[in-house]
Amino acid sequence: MEANAVISLRGLKKSFGSLQVLKGVDLDVYQGENLVILGRSGSGKSVLIKIIAGLLRPDEGSVNVLGQDTGRLDIKAWQALRTRIGFSFQSSALYDGMNVRDNLEFPLIRNKRHLSSREIDVAIAKVLDDVGLSQTLYQMPAELSGGQKKRIGIARTLILLPEIMLYDEPTAGLDPVTSVEINELIIEVQERYNTSSVIITHDLTCAKETGDRLVMLSEGKFIRQGSFDEVFDTDDPRVKNFYNYNFVTDHERTE
Repeated sequence: MEANAVISLRGLKKSFGSLQVLKGVDLDVYQGENLVILGRSGSGKSVLIKIIAGLLRPDEGSVNVLGQDTGRLDIKAWQALRTRIGFSFQSSALYDGMNVRDNLEFPLIRNKRHLSSREIDVAIAKVLDDVGLSQTLYQMPAELSGGQKKRIGIARTLILLPEIMLYDEPTAGLDPVTSVEINELIIEVQERYNTSSVIITHDLTCAKETGDRLVMLSEGKFIRQGSFDEVFDTDDPRVKNFYNYNFVTDHERTE
């Protein structure tokens, strides 16, 4: 494991029945960086991020997160490690029967039972302010827009002050203006909370705006890595076709 790596994957393999999704993946994520993992739908991006979060187990290989070999952790140790990892789900995963305040309070009372009511109120107020949604405190999830739900979902992960943030398709289903706002929020989170982040996406605008480094996953293996320009400076059709799908307009496609 590299000295300043907060996540280190070696020889990672994962299959579902006869479908081999990951075919021997090596990756380091470094302290303070936003790493973007690009790939088409079904390329294994979400499987990879779920393995990092401990939601799935690899068939082979090692996963080291914040200096701990996750394959050797018992349930109690994994629970402690997970409080240091924030997972922003694609669906936002808010509890529909709870208002915004209760959604944010829930992880605190579950994981930090020593906090006073005053400390909980302060923590909730801070994360809501940081995501720009202080006015939504008593709103229900059904009353929020898609972009607001994304922001509240991110706030709920930030309230535990994680060292690592995992974003699963953060701009999926959002309009272009709201997507820009979410990209800006991801950068603000990196700066304000000093997080190291893994961002799973097939949105190249998101990748270009948020990523310090990009890696491209194709057919279960990483095929390119580097800056945005370095990744796409190639004649590899797997890379070029991915770029064209994102940035070539529908009009240009039909000409």
